[in-house]
Amino acid sequence: MAEALTSEQIENVLHGIKIPPQPQILVDLQIEQIMPNPDLDQIAKLIRRDVGLTGTMLKVVNSPFYGLTNKITSVSQAVSLIGLDSVINIINGVSIKSEMSDETITYMNRFWDTANDIAMIATNVAQQVGYQKPDLAYLLGLFHNAGVPLLMNRFEHYLDVVEKSYQDSPERIIDVENTLLKTNHAVVGYYIAKSWNLPKILCDAIAEHHNCKRYFVDQHSIDSEAKTLLAILKISEHVCGSFKILGNQEIDYEWEIIGDEILTHLGLGDYDLEQLQANAEEMGISAKNYAF
Repeated sequence: MAEALTSEQIENVLHGIKIPPQPQILVDLQIEQIMPNPDLDQIAKLIRRDVGLTGTMLKVVNSPFYGLTNKITSVSQAVSLIGLDSVINIINGVSIKSEMSDETITYMNRFWDTANDIAMIATNVAQQVGYQKPDLAYLLGLFHNAGVPLLMNRFEHYLDVVEKSYQDSPERIIDVENTLLKTNHAVVGYYIAKSWNLPKILCDAIAEHHNCKRYFVDQHSIDSEAKTLLAILKISEHVCGSFKILGNQEIDYEWEIIGDEILTHLGLGDYDLEQLQANAEEMGISAKNYAF
């Protein structure tokens, strides 16, 4: 973010919103991560303590994204296959989900499924354009909208606000939230990521992910890793149909403003975008799957 907020400003932004604490299992894994030689057996043992986490890990590894011919049946196999960084990415997503009420989780199932879809497409895009940290792109895709369910818990009419935000407007999506709620999901997501000790570049990208016009259209931002991460996220959101799932819109108005510049920044063209959409459909990911 451009400058640090004071404690009072942070309190105003987060008024009535509880930022979930960093789960202990994530703390334990981060400690293991900084060791010179992380112990994969110890990591698998930590995961096996949580039945839900074990099931999620196996589900992800056996998904079409990895395209394995043989089914993985143990956590140890899964950890060895996808590596520690990906393990922590998955746990981040599951942990924020666990902070929601049962009713909210049920209602938001499609939201979380979409976050996973965006994360997987972001990994594919990162690899295609030669971005050297695909796990960071995955984590941004998974975590960029983490503020949405927290605001949904805080404001009964939040989904109506989100739908209004995605309608054709010269304003940024977050401007509508700022006007009606005095906060927005990007800044709440930023503080979640920051409180969980996620990399600074990731926290900043979460804060800026609906402020892309100034990065790609206004030409005030030079090329940077953060700009590339945002471009990867935006093309992944577009392919997965966030505008339809969250905003209930037939047109991705945000993409219409920044799409051409994002493709140019990533060295992609319309044909590449069509291929990404086709590949996503083969994986069962498509905005076409969501009817009004």
